[in-house]
Formats: sequence, structure tokens, C-alpha cells
Amino acid sequence: MSSRTANRAIESAELALYGGTPIRRTWLPYGHQSIDDQDRAAVLSVLRSDWITQGPKIEEFENAVADYCGVGHAVAFSSGTAALHAACAAARLVPGDEVVTTPLTFVATANAVVFCGGKPVFADIRPDTLNIDPAQVERLITSQTKAVIAVDFAGQPADLEKILFLAKRRNLIVIEDACHALGAGYRGRKVGSVSPMTVLSFHPVKPITTGEGGMVLTYDADLARRMRTFRHHGIVCPDPSRPWRNEMEEIGYNYRITDMQCALGLSQLRRLNDGMARRQEIAARYERAFSAMDEISLPSTAPDVLHARHIFVLLLNLDRLAADQDEILDALRAENVGATLHYPLVHLRSFYRRRFGYGEGLCPTAEAVSRRMVTLPLFSSMTDDDAEDVIRAVEKIIRYFRRRQIPVGA
Repeated sequence: MSSRTANRAIESAELALYGGTPIRRTWLPYGHQSIDDQDRAAVLSVLRSDWITQGPKIEEFENAVADYCGVGHAVAFSSGTAALHAACAAARLVPGDEVVTTPLTFVATANAVVFCGGKPVFADIRPDTLNIDPAQVERLITSQTKAVIAVDFAGQPADLEKILFLAKRRNLIVIEDACHALGAGYRGRKVGSVSPMTVLSFHPVKPITTGEGGMVLTYDADLARRMRTFRHHGIVCPDPSRPWRNEMEEIGYNYRITDMQCALGLSQLRRLNDGMARRQEIAARYERAFSAMDEISLPSTAPDVLHARHIFVLLLNLDRLAADQDEILDALRAENVGATLHYPLVHLRSFYRRRFGYGEGLCPTAEAVSRRMVTLPLFSSMTDDDAEDVIRAVEKIIRYFRRRQIPVGA
């Protein structure tokens, strides 16, 4: 037996979960911000200026992201959730309206519909890309349907052409939840320039961060105007020379972002392409390592998209493993690899069960996939050694839990 084979045998026999030595000495989170000296200097320059909020950096940041994505208007908000809420409000959602979306997303996607008094209706996903299935969207459209929220899950754009065609034919508005997908591309166009409204998040685990923050991109000036009013309590100022003579036309919220946050975002934006390239490298390394393992499957990437690689998801082939999803996640985390789940399905959350009566069986593909999903660490400041630790930990755990296959006819 070679020393490498012997080491692997020792590893598999001594999971950290059961008292063995972890692959890593220190914790590796699933995502992490990358902050450098230029970022810190950018924020400090704002702190030394006359404006720390509602100042010039906000418009500068909005214009920079709009230019990067190739779209006419950008409206920044205090969070991605606030941006989703604003997009739904700009779409004129009212009580009784239905919005078709995916169950495989963070709760904020559906919650934003509820904030407006609407009802999220959950369409099943495609088993290959894990994005919302346009055929299932069409099946669920009723006379109450007002909009579709398509989520670019993990950073891969949804099937936007089919969804936009369907929406145009049925007079619906499309809101693209691209909180995973800044920098991604769809058929040669940047995400943000394709849908009527595209929502971004700048949470610390996203491709660029403002600490907390979000944005809506749109090519419609009226939608942009509505969202700017919405983020500032619904207040408008008909005569800018007399700001004290303002008016409140509709209800709004304090969803303003600060100049400090936008200065950080501007500084981060200069590194977006480099960060995406690094995420692509790590994802490719993972795919090479895991694609030959019978106990694991990988979601596919459509040929006409550029995947932003916000997160890396693998699917456990549980029929080949003597462990369930929780045991695999527990084992990875015991090895100091911060694996997690994206996401518990929204329609199975207690609130959505109580409020709308949703339950198991509504989205069978998503429900089957969700029981198999594991999210591995992936962020731009990860080192090659970090990535190799993740691979070693997955291999170690899969070897330990591998179910011995009995040949047919034996």
C-alpha cells in the first residue's frame, strides 16, 4: 500500500465527527468578504467629508453599477431585501395579487411579495440547473397573477428568454432576483440589462459588499422614480429650490443606503471581475474533483450563460451513502469546513404553511433536490490550499459513508 493510499485509509477511518483529527485546524466559512486597504481608505475619505449619507457617493455608486451592467437606471437601498420590497412596490403589487416564484431561494424573495399584501405562488424547479422551470410558471398563471420573480440560483441566470416571452404574452412584469448573480451573463448580455427590474444584494458573502445593501437595476425611468420615492418614506419634492415644501404621495420606507456604504461598494466594484475569475477557478477545481465520484452529482450550467459562482452546490446521491444530508453536513463542519444548505424550501417554512396552506408535494423536484443539497465554501480570497482542504474533507467523508454496492445477480 502506498503512503498516499495509507493516509487516505487513516483519514476515512477517523472522521473528526467521531473524534478524529480535522482536515483543517481553523474554520473555513462558506463565504467571506474581501476588504483591502483601498476599501478602507475609500470609507475613511467619506468619514472625513461633509456627507456620510444622502450625499454624492450614492449616485456615483448607482451610476457605476448601471454602467457596468449596461442599463439606464440603478437605485440603491439599505439591503437586498429592501430592494426586493421596492421592486414589488414599483410593480404595483396590491392585496390579492399573485406572484409566481421559486421555492429554492432565500425567504426574502417571497417575503417581499407578502410585504405588499400579495401571495407568492411557488413553481417547481428544473432538475438540471435548479432554476425555476418556465413550463411550471406558465401552468400556475391565473387572472390574479401580476408578476414573476425569477431567481438566478447560485449565480446562474434563469431561463430568462422563456420567462420574458411568457410574461409579455400574459401582460406580467418580471423581477429578476439576481442577488447571487452580479457579474453573470445571459446570451452575451450582463445580468441587470435583461429584465425590467433586476435586484442585487451587497451582503458580505456576495461578489461585492457594502456591508449590507442592495440595488434595483431597470431600463424604465418611471420604475426608477417610483423606487427612489419608495426608499425615502414616499416623500417627493416638486420644487427642489424649496425642499421644505415636500409632499408624500404614497407610503414609503426609510430604505436609504449611506455614502459610507457606497464608497465601499465603489471600491469593491473595481475588483469584481478579478473576484469572479477566482471563483470560477475554485469552482472548476471542485468540478474536476467531484465529477468522477458516483456518490455526488453536480448541477449543470446552461451553455448560453456566464455563471457568477456565488455558491457551489453539490447533490448527494443518497442511495449510495450510508448517511443523510444532516450527517454529511455535520461531518464536514467537524472537519472545520463551513458547509451549509442553500436553502430550506420557502413553501415548507412554518409561516407559509400557516398563511397559505402550503406543504409537501407542491414542488416535488425542489423537495427531492433540497434533501440532497450541500453548499461548499467558495469565495474569492480562498487559497488553493483552502480549496484542497475542502476537496480532501469531502473525499474523506464520502469514503467513510460510502455504501457498498452489491453487483446485480450476486
